[in-house]
Amino acid sequence: MSLPFRSRLEHRTYRVMERMNALPRIVPFVVIFLLIVVGILVPHVGFVATGIVAAFVGFLVYSTWPRLSMPEKLMRLAVLFIAVALTAVQALPRS
Repeated sequence: MSLPFRSRLEHRTYRVMERMNALPRIVPFVVIFLLIVVGILVPHVGFVATGIVAAFVGFLVYSTWPRLSMPEKLMRLAVLFIAVALTAVQALPRS
């Protein structure tokens, strides 16, 4: 029997999520903050750092979606939208 995609993803990422959960709460915040700062300050390739942040936020939104209430879903979608928009603006500058 084949598992649905969400179940396979949860099984494959379980160890990483457990390790991340064991870290002090400030560590993921600092890593995300540093990636965004690098993304903003490094010209021409900074979008890669913000793209990593957007992909991580997208992964978190996808993996936690069934357990979230509607306001939580909307807040996380807003953060994902901002991260994707920032990445797009950096990757495709107007010149």
